[in-house]
Amino acid sequence: MSVVLVTGGSGFIGAHCILQLLADGHAVRATVRNLSREPDVRTMLATGGWTGARDQLRVFAADLTTDAGWGDAVAGCDYILHVASPFPANVPKDEDELIRPARDGALRVLKAAKASGVKRVVLTSSFAAIGYGGRKRTKPYDETDWTDPQSPGLAPYIKSKTIAERAAWEFVEGDGQGLELAVVNPVGVFGPVLGPDYSTSILLVQRLLDGAVPGLPRLSLGLVDVRDVADLHLRAMVDPAARGERFLAVAGPSMTALDVARVLKANLGAAANRVPLRALPDWMVSLVALFDPAVKQIVPELGRVRDASNEKARRVLGWAPRSNTEAILATAESLLKLGLVKTTPKAA
Repeated sequence: MSVVLVTGGSGFIGAHCILQLLADGHAVRATVRNLSREPDVRTMLATGGWTGARDQLRVFAADLTTDAGWGDAVAGCDYILHVASPFPANVPKDEDELIRPARDGALRVLKAAKASGVKRVVLTSSFAAIGYGGRKRTKPYDETDWTDPQSPGLAPYIKSKTIAERAAWEFVEGDGQGLELAVVNPVGVFGPVLGPDYSTSILLVQRLLDGAVPGLPRLSLGLVDVRDVADLHLRAMVDPAARGERFLAVAGPSMTALDVARVLKANLGAAANRVPLRALPDWMVSLVALFDPAVKQIVPELGRVRDASNEKARRVLGWAPRSNTEAILATAESLLKLGLVKTTPKAA
């Protein structure tokens, strides 16, 4: 088996990648910003069912914003899954707070990989680097599409993922020639939560279960289960056909926020008592946006559907994702199990 480094080991996708690598028998390394996070990583893996020996996983301190630690973490590795990237729930005042660590961090990892003779790096990018900044369209997006980071009104996160992925491809085509690169572009990532550190997408389900939103805006989103995202990373890591390719990670057609709420209501009984089924009119969302910068970002997306195709991942890598419903319910059930939602009163 191979030695594989997973950056961002304490993150939602990173932890699931580690779980699958360990299950396949690989020797795994993980990076965290500070070694104080190592217990969190191990707790998440235990929650995910890992019962293996402690020395099957080695944890290193390495931050995207500095060169320190990367050489040690990468030395002797066969592959790297570069999952780490900032994705805050709130919009930063300065977009460079996201762009710089995403771009510079990717380049640090790639340079360290090149210097250490790593065979292939799999970069976790995003649908954000594919489906934004252009005109409305009805045709699903695919891996040939690119977001234009110069488009007006783009959110900082969307810019950061696009710029970071572009920089990665430019590196392997230039100074990094000989280093193999594959990229995974997930849509909104759902699925089993392993602890309080999870993707921003999960907040939708958590807030619905908490009853923290009075109603639902006309927003559509693509979904994919985190276990399938991890599986796609592992396939892209070893399959010769993945070299130099991008792969969209999406389970199926987009769903509206109201669709998600209906899945919860239909399947969770009393646990979904607080889930609203009220659709918010666009004018009300626009009014709230005058006072809330986070809401302001979603106004241009009201009523807009951005479907994406998983045909390439299925055809080239034999990937077979779970359904949207499975991903939503796995999210909710794990949040409830870990006590990450408010106690829901029993139905009257």
